[in-house]
Amino acid sequence: MAKHLRLKREENLEINYLLFLPQGYDAKSEKRWPLILFLHGSGERGNDVWKVATHGPPKNVMSKADFPFIVVSPQCPEGRIWSNDKLLPLLDEITRNYAVDKSRIYLTGLSMGGYGTWSLGLSHPELFAAIVPICGGGEFISPFLSSRDKPEALRSLGIWAFHGAKDPVVPLSETERMVELTKRLGVKEVKLTVYPEAGHDAWTETYKNPKLYQWLLEHRRTH
Repeated sequence: MAKHLRLKREENLEINYLLFLPQGYDAKSEKRWPLILFLHGSGERGNDVWKVATHGPPKNVMSKADFPFIVVSPQCPEGRIWSNDKLLPLLDEITRNYAVDKSRIYLTGLSMGGYGTWSLGLSHPELFAAIVPICGGGEFISPFLSSRDKPEALRSLGIWAFHGAKDPVVPLSETERMVELTKRLGVKEVKLTVYPEAGHDAWTETYKNPKLYQWLLEHRRTH
């Protein structure tokens, strides 16, 4: 006997995150700031949120008060991977409560966070002006469905991927596969930088490069 059943369950969402507000930030001002959402790697999981500042933008802003972005760096719990269902409410919360320029929201992450960046960015391209996945990879279905359901948003998403050629943890082919897939699905701007001598750490060089942030600021979400 067939039955029509429905499961409805409300969940309390708890996410620890670090928040950086740039020099000159004033919530009462009309000025709106670009936002970087940063996803860490598997080694920074847990319940000590300061581990999130081990690498990447949350580490770098410790000594750069003039960094011209709001930076949101959530922490993934131990034993878990990044979940779009958890990240989307966080992003919504930040954009509602802080002076965020919604046309200039950027997503980046390394290793496990690189996988999270491909997943969230290609599932919801309408939210981001550009994404920067580092030594990650992804799956086919999210970009394929976005190319069908949100074709303009996907095609206009800026993508700059990075990977080390000698990565022993996540093969370079993981990034190359995603780059080729997004090109095939019509994304207009897809760049790949491969560091010939780098291993898994493709992020230190990437995040200290001022050209990366100049490139991000050249991108706006217009539709």
